[in-house]
Amino acid sequence: MNEHTRVNGVLNTGGTTNITSSAVGDHPVVNLGTTPRPDDRRNGTDVGIITILDVETTAVCVALGLQEDPIGPLRFYTGETPVKVAAIQALGQGQRSAMAACDNLYRHHDPGVIVLAGIGGGLHKDVRVDDVVVATRVVYYDLRKETPQGTSRRGEERETPAAVGHAVNAFFTDHHPGELSIADPGGMSRDLRLHHGPIASGDAVIADRDSDIVRYLAAFNDKILAVDMEAAGLSQACHERSATTNRQHGWVVVRGISDDANPAKNDDHHVTASWHAANTLKMLLPYLLTQHHDNPPREPTQNNTP
Repeated sequence: MNEHTRVNGVLNTGGTTNITSSAVGDHPVVNLGTTPRPDDRRNGTDVGIITILDVETTAVCVALGLQEDPIGPLRFYTGETPVKVAAIQALGQGQRSAMAACDNLYRHHDPGVIVLAGIGGGLHKDVRVDDVVVATRVVYYDLRKETPQGTSRRGEERETPAAVGHAVNAFFTDHHPGELSIADPGGMSRDLRLHHGPIASGDAVIADRDSDIVRYLAAFNDKILAVDMEAAGLSQACHERSATTNRQHGWVVVRGISDDANPAKNDDHHVTASWHAANTLKMLLPYLLTQHHDNPPREPTQNNTP
């Protein structure tokens, strides 16, 4: 090759050249898909956790032994329990902030399942303060139509993928009848009752047992156990993400009951309810590990028997 030879692309005069994450040529065109390659997922976290309040974050970190592990301005908390976990506290309350926290978890840790853990308000007569509700179904109650005749509500229900539902069912089977004793950080023994059922979610804080929302939810599904302000956002974010990743994204809600949605509600039970939720999550994690997306589907076994 002489000194006047023109090369468009990559010239190698000997040896080996490895090129990654690059484009060559006069006018390269690169199509960047949004679906991660299988190899990119193998370093993903088993379970992502979203909390909302400081007291919830503290309880999760103490119960699971997580350490601060920031990425830029985002403060993650990571550890292995031995399940590989990454937690983040949402910027604020409500559906939109929960969806943003979900996106941050997927962007930086790509968890197989996301758990929303913290406190909630009890709605059902069988649910008491300091109990824990584990939900794999969410009813969003804020869709509505305002008319001169009044408000017409349009509830929307979403359920986690079946594989995660089976994992939670197995957890409750192994812990039947759902009455446990746990120790708090000070060593005091506490009784814990577990419930499995749907949760309602919307942006309204409910502090009136006789409100239109409570009556509507009772008519929509009389099995709804609790209410929060973020679960619907989590379930929607996971549902929509499946369109760009070609896989299902599982989620679970774990709520320690801090009040019963009445006018006298206060913060008195936030610490205890958060601790109960965090310990329930700790017990639930091994069941969720089986849902990690790193495990590829097995190829069908060929039968070569004549």
